[in-house]
Amino acid sequence: MRNAFCDSLVKHAGRPDFVFLTGDLGFSALEPLQRAAGDRFINAGIAEQNMVSVAAGLARQGLKPWAYSIAPFIYARPLEQIRNDVCLHDLPVTLVGNGGGYAYGVMGGTHHAIEDYGVLLSLQHLRVYVPAFGADVAAMVALLLEQQHPAYLRLGRDEKPAEVEVPAYAPWRRILGGRGATLLGAGPVIGGLLGPLQQLPEATRPRTWVVTELPIEPGTIPEPFLRDVRDSGHLVVVEEHVAHGGVAEMLGRALLLAGAGPRRLSHLCATGYRSGLYGSQKFHRAESGLTIADVLKVLE
Repeated sequence: MRNAFCDSLVKHAGRPDFVFLTGDLGFSALEPLQRAAGDRFINAGIAEQNMVSVAAGLARQGLKPWAYSIAPFIYARPLEQIRNDVCLHDLPVTLVGNGGGYAYGVMGGTHHAIEDYGVLLSLQHLRVYVPAFGADVAAMVALLLEQQHPAYLRLGRDEKPAEVEVPAYAPWRRILGGRGATLLGAGPVIGGLLGPLQQLPEATRPRTWVVTELPIEPGTIPEPFLRDVRDSGHLVVVEEHVAHGGVAEMLGRALLLAGAGPRRLSHLCATGYRSGLYGSQKFHRAESGLTIADVLKVLE
């Protein structure tokens, strides 16, 4: 998704309000954007707190800054600056975190982002964008270029099988039809599940949805999704994020407020580091119960 992100920004780098800041990251990936943006491409160095404050200052002057780093370095390290300089003033700064969830694998917990959108959505005015597929990125960039509020874009890896077709971008999309449970995925983790789920018989195949914009409020949930939840009675939420502050918590609250709570809820999420070991993203997903085998088990 990082390449798709770069390609999308290159097309808009000539805008008079465009400016891009990086925390000394993007080698062998962002050079096309650097060439396109010229002096509006700023390497702020390994100083993320200062980078976010500079971005806030640029936004106060009428610019639309993008601030980019590895995910935990763009939301955890400068959290005070995000809260005080960006969100309290409702400034249009877009924070871009590359490698959401366990994407940085063996680099360990310091480089993982498994509580990022839960933390950031506790701040005022901020919205979160979590592309599930590479094709989502261009549509999100177009939205973010026009938004007038703080935002966080969480990038991962496109894991969608080539043979699976998905609808055009929308905050909520039904990806697969079926007559089984209702499954909602957040982020790229859903892509790796689609191939096996597509092969299930229609009678047991889950009605599979993806959500890509947060927070979830009662008025934002589409009626077809609510109808699927009512009809199936079993809602399964899959996300590479801890339970606290995650999609399942937001959605559960929204459904209860709307009087549409499911009879049964299953939640597959990041659970930290049960073994105390670090490994690949695949290893951590397996340890958290985020594999297709785990999904099929809760669908039984």
